[in-house]
Amino acid sequence: MKFSQFPQSIIDENVDYTVKEITNVIKKYGPRESGNENCLAAQKHIKKEMDTFCDETRFESYKMAPKAFLHWTKIVSIAIILAVVACGVLVFTDVISFFAAQCIVGGVIFIGLFITVMEFLMYKRFVDPLYKQVEGHNLLGVRKPSGEVKRRIIISGHIDSAYEWRHIYYGKKLPLMGIFMGWTIGGAIISFILAVIAIVANFADMGAFGEFIMNYSYYFHFVTALGMVTLFFFVDFKTISPGANDNLTGTYAAVAALRMLDMAGVDLENTEVCAMITDGEEAGLRGCKQWAKDHYDEYVNSGVETAILCVDTLTDLEYLNVYSRDMTGTVKHSPEFSQLVMDSAIEAGHDNLKFANVFFGSSDAAAFTQAGITSTCLAAMDPAPADYYHNRRDSYDRLVPKAIKTGYEVILSTIFNFDEKGLGK
Repeated sequence: MKFSQFPQSIIDENVDYTVKEITNVIKKYGPRESGNENCLAAQKHIKKEMDTFCDETRFESYKMAPKAFLHWTKIVSIAIILAVVACGVLVFTDVISFFAAQCIVGGVIFIGLFITVMEFLMYKRFVDPLYKQVEGHNLLGVRKPSGEVKRRIIISGHIDSAYEWRHIYYGKKLPLMGIFMGWTIGGAIISFILAVIAIVANFADMGAFGEFIMNYSYYFHFVTALGMVTLFFFVDFKTISPGANDNLTGTYAAVAALRMLDMAGVDLENTEVCAMITDGEEAGLRGCKQWAKDHYDEYVNSGVETAILCVDTLTDLEYLNVYSRDMTGTVKHSPEFSQLVMDSAIEAGHDNLKFANVFFGSSDAAAFTQAGITSTCLAAMDPAPADYYHNRRDSYDRLVPKAIKTGYEVILSTIFNFDEKGLGK
C-alpha cells in the first residue's frame, strides 16, 4: 500500500484519539517516575487498548535504579564543594600546602567529571549498584503479517516521565540551563586543568606563570564550587513532569500506528509491525538497553530484517527532524534507515525535515544502535530546549495536534516504504 492511498480521516481520528488518551492517562495515572506503579498502571491501560487490534501483547520486566542516572549531580556537587572549602580552610590555616590542596581538589574534580562522562554522556550503568533497584516493564504489541515474516518494523516510545529540571522550569525567560550548566561543567574542566598545571609547576620550573598558577589558581576553585551549588539544585526528585509531550506523544505514536492499520484494514503480507512501549528512558535508557540485550539475536541474527523507529516528542513542528546522530553526537544511527524515514517524509508531503543531531542527551534509539540493532529517531522538539522540557509545564494543555498528525503521516509512510523496499542493503 502507498501512503497516498491511506484514508486521511483515519489519521485525523487517531490524532483526536491520541489527545484524548494522553489527557486521560495524565489525569488518571499522573506523572510516571521510571519503574513506579503509575508507569505500570498506564502501560496496563495501553495494553488493554492494544489487545483489541494486536495479534499479541506482552510485558517483559527487568531491574533498574531510577535515581542513579541523575542523582550523581548531588553527590558530585557536594563532594567538590566540600573539597574546595575544606582544603581552602586547611591551606589558609597552614595545616596543608597549596600543593596538597591542588592534588585533593584536582582528584575530586576528576572523579566528578569521570562520573559525568560515564553516566550522562555515555549512559553507562556506572553508579547504579549504589542505588535502590526497582522493577521496570517494557510492553510490546505485535501485528503479524498475512504470510511469512520477512521484515519487522518497530515503532517505539517511552512512557516514563522525567524528574523536574529546575534550571528549565525557573528559566523560562532566561537561559538558566545554558548559563548554569556552562558554569558547572566549564568551571570543573578549567579547575581540573589549573590543578594539573599547579601540580606540574611544583616539580618543574615554569617561571612566573608557574608561580602565579601555584599561588592564585586556587581562588578559581571557589568559583567552581559556587557553580556546584546550582548543580546541587539542578534536579528536583520530588517533582515529576506529567510527560504529555515527552513522551506520551511518542508512546501513542507507536500505539496509533497499529491502530490506524487495523482501522484501515491493512494487512501487510510479509512485514510484522510492532509497538514498543519502554520504561526507563528517563533513567538512562535502561528499558531499551535491557530489551536490546535480550532480543539481539532475534533482531539481528534471525534472518528477519528488523528496524526500530524511536519517536520522542511530537510537539514543535518546525523542529520535526530525523535524528540520525544521537547521545550528544557520539552515536550514528543507520544511514539506510534514516534515509528511508526521510524519503518517507517527503513522500508524505513533508519535505522540510533535516538530518539532525541529539546534541544534548539521548533517545532510546541510541541504545539500540549501540547494541548493533538498526534504529533511528524521529522527534519534534525545540533543542534550546523547549520550556516544557522535563518540568511540570509538559501537560496535556501543551499538546500540538498538527505536529502529532505530521508525525503520524511520516510514520505510516515509513511503514509502507519499509514493507515495500526494506533497507535496500
